[in-house]
Amino acid sequence: MPILRRRGLLAASGGLAAAAIAPGGARAQTRWQVATAYPDGNFHTRNMRAFVDQVQATTGGRLQIQLHSNASLLRMPEIKRGVQTGQVQIGEILLSAYGNEDPFFEVDSVPMLVTSTAMARKLAELQKSYVEARLNRQGLSLLYWVPWPPSGLYTNAPVESVDTLRGTKMRTFNALTNRFATLCGATPTLVQQAEVPQAFATGVVNVMVTSAATGVDVQAWDFCRVFTPIGFTRTKNAIFVRQRDLAALPADVQAAIRSAAAAAETRGWDASDAETVSQQATLATRGMTVQQPTPALMQGLMRIGATQVDEWVAKAGDEGKRLIDAYRAAIA
Repeated sequence: MPILRRRGLLAASGGLAAAAIAPGGARAQTRWQVATAYPDGNFHTRNMRAFVDQVQATTGGRLQIQLHSNASLLRMPEIKRGVQTGQVQIGEILLSAYGNEDPFFEVDSVPMLVTSTAMARKLAELQKSYVEARLNRQGLSLLYWVPWPPSGLYTNAPVESVDTLRGTKMRTFNALTNRFATLCGATPTLVQQAEVPQAFATGVVNVMVTSAATGVDVQAWDFCRVFTPIGFTRTKNAIFVRQRDLAALPADVQAAIRSAAAAAETRGWDASDAETVSQQATLATRGMTVQQPTPALMQGLMRIGATQVDEWVAKAGDEGKRLIDAYRAAIA
């Protein structure tokens, strides 16, 4: 019997998956593609690579997965649609960037709603069923999610209060940070992570609010002098699979993927906490001042956060109110 070899794209599937039968009657091998916009050094990407390695090892190589990092295959705004259409089988996104699709995708980026890991875990636990139901309706299945470290303000002068931000041009990354900038009196400008250095260099933005991990990724010390950790949010990256492709795999391979995903979620949350300390230290060693927030700044931020929680509930409706009520009861 001749050996059947297939290379490159498997056009019949409409995506980048490929299957081959190996010599000697070995079991069929399936090839998957994974797209993420984050660079190889980022802890999310390192965690994803460990997930991929575990899947390949536990399936005995029956599922081969190629990871495309740093937006080398698909840019961040293209990844979700790319998984839905079968261009890739697994994708990683900043879930809150899709808040315009559904408010439940963005609740973890409501400013000052979550300011600790314990709070982030509780919100994730309560939010998960809502998100899974919405992804399922889009033909997607959540594999795991991992929060970013808490965010801080990147500026070139100390931020004494919210008024200090008035008149600045603030880099934002989703609808809620756009609104936050507006409530601070700043001009919001949506900028993808990879484009941040250029945006600062050209004066498009001069302030941003994001994690220390992102600050290290974009080498924020080249264009900012001060980092002020404010808690702000614990936004999550969601890693999901196209349901159709997952269902086509043997049951034991599906189980291996789910097992590796559970391990990646545990590992990722631990890594996020570790990054909080190590990446702030990196900013400091690179010459940035890490300055603790003043009481006046935190009071102003909490007022803005309370406004944005109310706005989110108004947008999310009865389900949103139930989620926030349950969350507040859990952390009381």
